[in-house]
Amino acid sequence: MFFRFIFLFFQIRALYVFLTEQIIWLNQIKSCMRKDKNIKSKKIRIGDISISYFSSSPLSKNRKTILFLHGFPFNKNSWRNQVGSLSSVANCIAIDIRGHGNTTSGHGFFSIDVFAKDLIVFIEKLELQSVVLCGISMGGYIALRSYEIKPELFQALILCDTHANADTNTQKQNRFDTIQSILHHGKRPFSIGFITKLFAPESIENNIPEIEMIRSSIRRNGTTSICSTLLALASRTDTYNILKEIQAPCLLIRGKEDRITPYKAMNDMHTQLPNSTFKEIEDAGHLPNLERPKLFNNLMYDFLKTF
Repeated sequence: MFFRFIFLFFQIRALYVFLTEQIIWLNQIKSCMRKDKNIKSKKIRIGDISISYFSSSPLSKNRKTILFLHGFPFNKNSWRNQVGSLSSVANCIAIDIRGHGNTTSGHGFFSIDVFAKDLIVFIEKLELQSVVLCGISMGGYIALRSYEIKPELFQALILCDTHANADTNTQKQNRFDTIQSILHHGKRPFSIGFITKLFAPESIENNIPEIEMIRSSIRRNGTTSICSTLLALASRTDTYNILKEIQAPCLLIRGKEDRITPYKAMNDMHTQLPNSTFKEIEDAGHLPNLERPKLFNNLMYDFLKTF
């Protein structure tokens, strides 16, 4: 009887946590919708998947188009502030990458190469012009691979808390261990541990809504998609050797307290890129666009004026 009571207690507790997360997520979406009336959510069929995205409205062919790529394992909502703030100077589009958010998984065999090719077809299908790719973390890997495949599509790159190196064997093994942990213990322990690495200490105290949004984003992605993306990250190719060939203007942004992407990795990338600017944001970790959005947006504004 005692063990049945304990089992029931944990079931009720798990249900309470789940319902609380859903309420938080719905409130965030409603809040965003109230603030960003000009942001329109849409879907488009690309090959074997349906890509979910939102954009500033209306889109103009006479302006630059910033295409925002989220990190792992988040979704397009992490870019809402930037899409709303920068829509006065450029077309802004944020997408859910294959298997994330509301974009379907399709065949389910993920790689950075597959993500990049999805993006290229998306750009061509919408006939986007003067595209500025803005990718954070995993989004940066996708941006670099996309440029490597079809550089003529892109006018500039904004690379945030990311780098051009493939995983070392140790890093690969860490991803494999994370997969095993998620399969055995579920997404919740993973999301709790991951959050502590993502944000600067000050952000953890002061950016509660942003932290809850990221936590909810992680848990709303399926276990299969998260694990498949970890395999994609582990197997990605090195793009370091192409950096010298990128003639497009590049802005590199790093949260100064980022514990995931080292300063050296981004500075090495900066020294290899012929036309790049490297900026760090104080009191920010791996997600400076969420932790210090005004400073982040100002860096983007200034960069967009240079070309």
